[in-house]
Amino acid sequence: MTLLDEPGSLELFAPSRRRSRTVDWQEPGPVARASMTMPGIEAMAAIRDGRLPPPPLARLIGFKMAEVHPGRIVMQLDPEQSLENTVGLLHGAVAAALLDTAMGCAISTELPAGRGAVTMDLKLTYLRPLSVRSGTIQAEGRVVKLGRQSSYTEGFVYDGAGKLAVHATATFSMIGGEGPSQDGAPPQDS
Repeated sequence: MTLLDEPGSLELFAPSRRRSRTVDWQEPGPVARASMTMPGIEAMAAIRDGRLPPPPLARLIGFKMAEVHPGRIVMQLDPEQSLENTVGLLHGAVAAALLDTAMGCAISTELPAGRGAVTMDLKLTYLRPLSVRSGTIQAEGRVVKLGRQSSYTEGFVYDGAGKLAVHATATFSMIGGEGPSQDGAPPQDS
């Protein structure tokens, strides 16, 4: 006999156990067009400072850009129950979304206006579980190698106590106009 066969199992679907969340966001097309007119580090700072709206996924999951540095981005998330899986831990896709965003944005900080990066591959290693009890989670993305055609990044997710929970690496394909980096030097060939 399983828990589902016992009397009272229908309480799992009781209206008192139902939760809801409302998510709103800005249409991404106009934001993308506006951000592509700025050097990447300026666009990232504008998102951090609220002068540009965050991407819809950031609103859906609930993370925000906390730090913007050349070649480095830090995202923060205060985890909530809506992000849990059936065993009461944060779903692995939450860390994947945080890291993919932080690493891609880290590349953006090194790019001139009109250039961007899209994920080619993403590899994550989960080192410890995260939950709503983990405290504020930080995801850090760092550029390892910026290239003309592809770039390589590394990412880290830390729990609220500063313990490493997830490590990632990713390769991004470079898109948009060709041109020198913000310091005037041409990007290194990949």
